[in-house]
Amino acid sequence: MAPDLLSVRDVSVAFSTENGVARVLDEVSLTIRRGEIMGLVGESGCGKTTLARTILGALPPNARASGTAIAFDGRDLLTVDPREAAGEIRGRAITFVPQDPFSAFNPLFTVGDQISELMRWKSPDRGQWENFYSRARRRSDRDRVMTLLRRVQLPDPERLLKKYPHELSGGQRQRLMIAMALLPEPRLVIADEPTTALDVTIQAQILMLLRQLAVERGVSVLLTTHDLGTAWEICDRVTVMYAGQALETAPIDAFFNAPALPYTRLLLDSLPSGDAPLRGIPGDVPNLVAPPPGCRFHPRCPRASEVCHVSRPPVSEPAPGHQVRCHHALVLA
Repeated sequence: MAPDLLSVRDVSVAFSTENGVARVLDEVSLTIRRGEIMGLVGESGCGKTTLARTILGALPPNARASGTAIAFDGRDLLTVDPREAAGEIRGRAITFVPQDPFSAFNPLFTVGDQISELMRWKSPDRGQWENFYSRARRRSDRDRVMTLLRRVQLPDPERLLKKYPHELSGGQRQRLMIAMALLPEPRLVIADEPTTALDVTIQAQILMLLRQLAVERGVSVLLTTHDLGTAWEICDRVTVMYAGQALETAPIDAFFNAPALPYTRLLLDSLPSGDAPLRGIPGDVPNLVAPPPGCRFHPRCPRASEVCHVSRPPVSEPAPGHQVRCHHALVLA
C-alpha cells in the first residue's frame, strides 16, 4: 500500500457571518495516498470545496481553520510559514483546477501571456530565490508548455497561445486548466468539480484525461464532486461528507457495492435507474450556524436512535480500508 501524501486530522473551519458563526467543517479527517485519486462526494453545501480550499490555504478572511494537523509530505500546512506556503507549496507542490475555467482566466490577456506568467513564478526549473527570468529558462519552460498542451489533446498549441480565453470552447479552457495545474510538476492536484460547466460528452473526455495524466505522472488527486458517476469513473477511493462531517471512506468498489453508512445507501438509492421513479432523501440539510448535535445526519436518518442525537459516532472499520462514523452502520455482505 502506498504511503500517505496528505493526512488531514480533525480539521474544523468556521465562517463568521451576519447570522452567526457557521461551523462548515467539523473535525474532518482524510488521507490521500501517493498516486491515488480520492473522491470527495456529497450534496451541495456539505463542505467539499471548503475542505479543498483549507488544504490549499485559500480560505477567505472571514474563515478560521483549526485542528490537529494537515500533514503534507512531512509539513503541517496549518502552521507552515505563509511565505513558504506561497512560494513552495501553493501553486507548485499543490495545484488547483477550478470548476469554472472561464472565470479562472483574465479576459484581458492572451492564454500564452497567462501561462508564461505562471511559469515565471511556478516553473519546476525556477530556483527558490530566483527572480530573473533567464532566456534559457524561458526556452525550457516553453518546451515544457508545448509538450503538455499536446498531451492534453489541444491541437495547434502555437496558435492557441495567441488567443484570448473567450475565443476558446469550454472543453479547451478546462484542458488548459489541467495543463496549467500539471506544469509546475505538483505532487497533489485539487480538482474542484472540474466538469460541472461542460456538456456530458466533454465531461467524460476531461475525466479520462485527468486520470491518464495523474497515473502517468504519479500525481495524487483530490476530486470534489456531487456526481457519483464521476467518482465511479476515475476514483480509487471515496469519502462521503454530510453537513461538514466526513462520515465514510471506502475503496471505490466497496463504496458502491457495500456501503456501511445509511446516508451513502440513500445517496445511491437516489440515482436514476431505468424506469424506476426518482427517490430523494427526506428532510433538509441542517443550518450550519446551529447544527444538530451528535451525528449531523440523524434528523434525516431512518436508523437514528437516541445515542445519535447526543453523541458523535467514533470511527469503526467494518472491512480493511473501509472506515465509517455511524452508531448503526449497515451490515456488510
